[in-house]
Amino acid sequence: MSVKIRLFKRGRKKLALFDVVIADARAPRDGKFIEKIGVYNPNTNPATIELNETKAFQWLMNGAQPTDTVKAMLSYKGLLFKKHLQIGVNKGAITQDEADKKLNEWLNTKTNKIDTKKSNLAIAKEKAQKAKLEAEAKVNAAREESIKNKNKVVEAAAEQPQATEEQATETTAIISEALTANVAADTAQATDIAPIASAAEEAPIADVVSETLPIAEAAVAPAQEAPVATAEDTAPVE
Repeated sequence: MSVKIRLFKRGRKKLALFDVVIADARAPRDGKFIEKIGVYNPNTNPATIELNETKAFQWLMNGAQPTDTVKAMLSYKGLLFKKHLQIGVNKGAITQDEADKKLNEWLNTKTNKIDTKKSNLAIAKEKAQKAKLEAEAKVNAAREESIKNKNKVVEAAAEQPQATEEQATETTAIISEALTANVAADTAQATDIAPIASAAEEAPIADVVSETLPIAEAAVAPAQEAPVATAEDTAPVE
C-alpha cells in the first residue's frame, strides 16, 4: 500500500486550518486517514507548524511520500536533513555522533534565522503602528484646522448682518433728515405765497374791473381814430 503524508483541510473559508495526516494514496484528499501527526496554520506569520517529529521521521524512514507542501514543512523542521543523515549512518558513511552534531548545528542556525525573522517582523510591525499613529495625528490636526477655519467663517458671517443693520440705521437717519429739510422748504414757500393769495381773494371784483377798464379803452381808442382806407386811396397814381 502506498502511503502519503498530506494535509487534511478544516476550519472556515479564508481562515482554514490543516491537519498533517498519514493517509492511503488512493483515499480522497479530505477523506479517511490512518493517523494525524501534526497541525499546520498558514494564517500566522511565520506559519505555525506543529509536528510529532518522532512519528513523522518514522513514517519517512518507512517510505511514506510527502506532498509538495508537506515536504516543504518537513524540510523547514529539519526532518528531511535528518533522514539524509540517517541514511548515511545506515550505510556507514558517517557515525551517529557526527550525524547528530551536524543536525544540531543545522537546527541552531535555523532557529537563529527564525528568531531574526520574528524580530524583524516585530520591528516592522512597531514601525508600521508608529507611522499609522503619526498619520492619524496629522489627519486630526488637519481636521481641527479645518474646523477652526469654518468657525471663523461662521463668526464673520454672523458679524456681517450686524454691520448691515448699523448701515441701514445710518441710511434711515439720513433719509429722515432729507425729508425733514424738504418739508421745511415746502412750508417756507407756502408761507411766502400765502399773503399774495390772501390779497387776491380779498380784492373786490369792481376794483379789478375799474383797474382793467381804462387799459382796455386805451387799447381800443387808437383803432377808432385811425382812418379807413377807401378805394380811391388805394387806386394807383397816374
